[in-house]
Amino acid sequence: MQLRSILLEKGGFVLKKKWLLLFTFGLVLALLLAGCTSKESGGSSNEGDSKGGGGTAGGPVKISVFAPQDAEADLATNSFTKLVEEKFNIDFEWQTTTYDATSAAEVRNISLASGDYPDLYLLVPWVDQFSQTDLMKYGKQGVAIPLNDLIKEHAPNIQKVLDEHPYYASMATAPDGNIYGLPQLNECYHCTYPNKYWINNTWLEELGLEMPKTHEEFKSVLAAFKTQDPNGNGKEDEVPLSGQADIFHGSIMPFLMNGFIYDDAKTRLVLNNGKVDFVANKDEWKQGLEYIHGLYESGLIDPGAFTQNGDAYQALGDNADAQLLGVGAAMHPGMFVNTAGEYGPDYDAIPPLEGPNASFTTYDFPSYAGGTFVLTNKASEEAQIAAIKMVDYMFTEEGQLRAHFGEEDVSWRRPIEGDVANQEGAEPIFFTIPAEEGAEPRNDNWGAMAQYYQPREFRDGWVTSMEIYEPAGYERRLQQASNMYEPKAPSQSNVFPHWAVWVDPNVSDELSMMRTNIEDYLEQNSMQFITGDKDLDKDWDDYVKGFENLNLQRYLEIMQESYDNSNLN
Repeated sequence: MQLRSILLEKGGFVLKKKWLLLFTFGLVLALLLAGCTSKESGGSSNEGDSKGGGGTAGGPVKISVFAPQDAEADLATNSFTKLVEEKFNIDFEWQTTTYDATSAAEVRNISLASGDYPDLYLLVPWVDQFSQTDLMKYGKQGVAIPLNDLIKEHAPNIQKVLDEHPYYASMATAPDGNIYGLPQLNECYHCTYPNKYWINNTWLEELGLEMPKTHEEFKSVLAAFKTQDPNGNGKEDEVPLSGQADIFHGSIMPFLMNGFIYDDAKTRLVLNNGKVDFVANKDEWKQGLEYIHGLYESGLIDPGAFTQNGDAYQALGDNADAQLLGVGAAMHPGMFVNTAGEYGPDYDAIPPLEGPNASFTTYDFPSYAGGTFVLTNKASEEAQIAAIKMVDYMFTEEGQLRAHFGEEDVSWRRPIEGDVANQEGAEPIFFTIPAEEGAEPRNDNWGAMAQYYQPREFRDGWVTSMEIYEPAGYERRLQQASNMYEPKAPSQSNVFPHWAVWVDPNVSDELSMMRTNIEDYLEQNSMQFITGDKDLDKDWDDYVKGFENLNLQRYLEIMQESYDNSNLN
């Protein structure tokens, strides 16, 4: 009635009637257009699927991504970025950090604490990723969304890997049954046996020595390296044995300790008939420390092995004036020597030694537990679908080659006649094409950020040169070394599977503090026993009691409960 009064005041009934008709028609048209626009923008999941990425009809779906960016890459212009943006109808908005682990973790944690976090985290496991405890914490808060339904509906390749790789499923699935983040499956064979020793084969030949097979033979070889001038410079400057303090596979201890008692180099936990136990307070551990102390007391171990970082270790191995290093502890010799340089061909892996009590090698599941692909509650339904489809593509051979290595026939090629796979008897799959010296960065792959699906058969099918001491044959060199280590791995029933054991967030802070205290105490005392600052005869009992004061029993109880509640049982 108010509208009618206004119209009459403006100029009579006829004008009012025409105005009302126009007004009504316009209103109906606007509502119809609004409905169409709403339908097109939201879209059904089926409609999104047909477009490949669940994007909108008006343009690609925007996804904000937090990721580390290598100095030689530009994720915004990267050709793999462009490929998946087109393939899955995505428009990425990058929030990048560096490959520095401390900085990357700090920036990620700040983003989460502030509430200003992205739709998606794409991370590199050895730089920074969500721990299993992180995933449960943020999953319960609703920040990290469960991926189970997205995987079932839109990611058949991921689902297949979960079904066919029980350990991967255990790593990915929280105790509540949800998958809050995807870890990478990277079954790196040489990484599975990480605590190797590499001996200077040139020095062995120079002194007429054979590869040592026992701990006593090894001690004799080190003594010859120290006293018989194998580098020929007339000085006693040789360093018989060294390592790196800031990375677990650079430690000198596990390789030697494995002749006395199994040392996993990380937790020092084992399983005995399903019961979690600790090894670093056992008499066999004491025997191992006595042997290593004997080497140190004889001047056969570099004191720097307990303190030096990677740069110092590399400087020792690549010393320009004279070759100094006899034996290096490392997953691979590239940790301490330029493998393409003068000394690169001079180091061969020592097979696990026959010790007084055992002859083990450290086994480590090569994939990192945790989450490198984590979708948050900021992501729209369309973004979730597009993102899971994108990572599902990386779980195919085609997607993995393109994502991790780059463009075909530029960065890698398919096998040709005469190519031989990295592992004897394996089917050749691909050959990586070396970049020309001085060439511009290719910027055609996501590198380690995309290493989602590299099962054993994939890595075994890497075509490499038969010349193992050439850079092109380096992977084969590591493969052959690992072939000697694999038979010495302990039974899987005795290995504590820390990578697949989830800890209840309610006790995670308690456990973290105990673990840090126990590990620091162990490392500090081991070094003191080895260097002689503590006496194994006089101080051993006090050392063992010290673990009781650090709540070792409670620590073992939590680890037992976590193992019992894991998806492995």
